[in-house]
Amino acid sequence: MLNRLPHANLLAFDPGIKPASGGLPGLDVLKQTVDSINLFAIIAVVGAMCVSGLVWAWGHHTGSHGSEQKGKQGALVAAGCALLLGAANGIVMFFSNVGTNVR
Repeated sequence: MLNRLPHANLLAFDPGIKPASGGLPGLDVLKQTVDSINLFAIIAVVGAMCVSGLVWAWGHHTGSHGSEQKGKQGALVAAGCALLLGAANGIVMFFSNVGTNVR
């Protein structure tokens, strides 16, 4: 079994593909589009956080424990979405760097 390990390296193939900016036309338009989508998503998350806060407060003041729980849940989901939207570039860059180090 140990005799076959050097041959395993011969089976690996490096296609040599690396991300390059400016390779395709329209890349700037695509970046602007994604930036705009991110902006709209952040605005939607702010709205969701406001609605969740209102539901949470309404449920608390009326004694509706179900509404209070749904308001808390909505606030946590909105906070998680805001975290992911804000960290999207960093998360993708981190895993892209990890992926380039895989041998």
